[in-house]
Amino acid sequence: MRHSAASQNVGVDLKDFASDVDYYLTLEPRQLPSRYLYDALGSALFDAVCELPWYRITRAETGLLETHAPAILSRTAPASEPSRIVELGPGNGTKLRTLIEAGRRSARRFNRLQLHLIDVSAKALDQAGQALSTLEDVEIVEHQATYEGGLREMAQTGLRTLVLFLGSNIGNFDRPGADAFLRSIRAALRAGDELLLGVDLVKPERDLLVAYDDPLGVTAAFNRNLLVRINRELGGDFDIDAFGHRAIWNRNESRVEMHLVSRRRQRVRVPAAHVDVTMKEGETIWTESSYKYEPDQLAALLARAGFHPIERWLAAEERFLLTLARAK
Repeated sequence: MRHSAASQNVGVDLKDFASDVDYYLTLEPRQLPSRYLYDALGSALFDAVCELPWYRITRAETGLLETHAPAILSRTAPASEPSRIVELGPGNGTKLRTLIEAGRRSARRFNRLQLHLIDVSAKALDQAGQALSTLEDVEIVEHQATYEGGLREMAQTGLRTLVLFLGSNIGNFDRPGADAFLRSIRAALRAGDELLLGVDLVKPERDLLVAYDDPLGVTAAFNRNLLVRINRELGGDFDIDAFGHRAIWNRNESRVEMHLVSRRRQRVRVPAAHVDVTMKEGETIWTESSYKYEPDQLAALLARAGFHPIERWLAAEERFLLTLARAK
């Protein structure tokens, strides 16, 4: 069964988009918010990135979910009460389906399971809901909302809850932002509820850079599509061919940065955002950061937010960590 919860007005508002482009593109260094990378084409390109042999996060995480699903679900599906799994940013629904199917292949029999999917994208919710709809004994609830808004809709409701935040999406937050976001998850849970967090760890620089600047150019297309979107939705005149893609490992900040690099001196106008700037050759627009962690840093992050790690599983070759933590 599928149904939608009352959604907030969270579709991309062109006024907000224009305001953000106006603000961030005139900063020093120039920037654009990474959330705008994910229009329909951007999301499809990112799905393609996840299939590349150099981007190991998805395969590593899926393997851990398949192997350890019985241990994960046995903690969140007590026989005496229905259980609820909440996924923040479910993507195409594959990871959650993998978790449930692998868990149910164990000897344990699960009662009815509520699956709550939270995303700002109606298309993403529909895709994930379709992928999960053929599972037996599940009720699917789709929340078209921000992560924080969706969590507030179901805070402290009395059901035993497991929140999934996978794909190393915590790496999209800077350190203070990650602290604040995990605290917002904890605020929506009761003591004893769990969080399953997938995190990419620090690895050799060459491995990080090829994951974010692949030889096929798929990640470059994903990054440059942001300019295509600005041209289409805000009337910009970006010359797409005049921008290259660059990935940088910022060791001091423990993050991979994605930049768009101006290949020549050029004037850029975005009428809807009241932007009229001249970019020098070699000047960059910083579009995304992906923070990487060491295990002890992750443990400290969870502790500050009010969680106690109870299990963790490492994909050693890929340097990817899946942690099950309990709300204190």
